Amino acid sequence: MTIPKKPAEPQFLQSREHGSGETRPSPAGFKLSKVYDPTLESPKHRLERRVYREANVSGFSHVDQEIAFFTQVAALLRPTDVLLDFGAGRGEFMDQDPSEFRRRLQNFRGRCEHVDGCDPDPVVLENPTVDAAQVIEAGKALPYEDNRFDIVVARYVFEHIENPQRVAQELLRVVKPGGWICAMTPNKWGYVALASRLLPNRAHSQALIHVQPGRQACDVFPTRYRLNRPSAVKRYFGHAADVYWYSTSAVPSYHFGNIFVMRILQVVHRLTPTPFDVGLRFFIRKRDEGGIPGAD
Repeated sequence: MTIPKKPAEPQFLQSREHGSGETRPSPAGFKLSKVYDPTLESPKHRLERRVYREANVSGFSHVDQEIAFFTQVAALLRPTDVLLDFGAGRGEFMDQDPSEFRRRLQNFRGRCEHVDGCDPDPVVLENPTVDAAQVIEAGKALPYEDNRFDIVVARYVFEHIENPQRVAQELLRVVKPGGWICAMTPNKWGYVALASRLLPNRAHSQALIHVQPGRQACDVFPTRYRLNRPSAVKRYFGHAADVYWYSTSAVPSYHFGNIFVMRILQVVHRLTPTPFDVGLRFFIRKRDEGGIPGAD
């Protein structure tokens, strides 16, 4: 008589969480999967996989704020579109994000007709996610013709703007009628922005390296928080565009790499009233010439 073989036990790789003194198993299939690059994993990503179990399937949680925002942008994007990555930087997500899906969702190159990128930092010239890059001077005219872009994307740029009136004027000039300006930025009255404003800008780099594991000093810039409330965005864009927005307090990012701090922040996020949510997401649609304003 043939005795059936016992099903093989799931195999695991061992991974040690920094500072925890505890060894946790990581599913071998996940670590070797094509959807996740473990060489890009930081303590922040490892902690998220411990707290959000579904992140062990796809590399991101069900409340991932980048996935939510860039899915909205993807729904607007067409193959014939011309897109501007405003404040494109060096495209750091390409070499810091282990999730292949999240990297692909944020990278517009090859998904539309053309991607321009601009930034005051010359590092934008090395950005692999744009077709053409321009170094700009903050607060000055953008080097693009009127009505060039179908979509403008600004990821964590609004908080650094010194002159919001001038920037709004330029973004509205270069986007086509009916086109979209899509921005993600901290909420001025969220605890992250409030803590940031308590520290001088010169201290931000050192603070963020400890508070937000995996953050690099070269990606930290002075903040102004002059375009970080719905009322401010409506003030500067509302005369020519319809402003749609939502707030979010999703996956905590500023937790010192400590699971207990992250658990506490999860509770804080759930209890936070909307006006004090951590982040804001804006979708600003330039009205067609002579168009009727929509709801904000």
